[in-house]
Amino acid sequence: MTTALWCLMITALIPTLLSFIGGFLRHKELGGADNKNPRQQYAQATGVVSRAFAAQQNAWEGLMLFTAALVAAFVSGVPQEQLATVSIVFVVARVLHAVFYLADRDALRSLSYLVALGSVICIFIMGA
Repeated sequence: MTTALWCLMITALIPTLLSFIGGFLRHKELGGADNKNPRQQYAQATGVVSRAFAAQQNAWEGLMLFTAALVAAFVSGVPQEQLATVSIVFVVARVLHAVFYLADRDALRSLSYLVALGSVICIFIMGA
């Protein structure tokens, strides 16, 4: 498997990990996890629980963009060596984004988001 595909796998695991973190924190803050209406329960959450849910949603959105960019790059025949570095930058930025989201560091979160978005744009340009 190429580095870019490993990065895609890691990126796909980020929202799942955030889901587990959010579920643990939700149980801790709200006294349990309502699996029948989890989104309604998350609407009642505050602080880190609310941020964990928002980070998870944002991670799913980032995964879609990264997947689309990699598909475009693979179809266009972008050399794997070129994709590797940009893909690693994307993953590092997305991991930091989740950490900064949970830590309530909004400026750093926004910066890491922009780095990840720039990586996706770079991959699309490489495939153009």
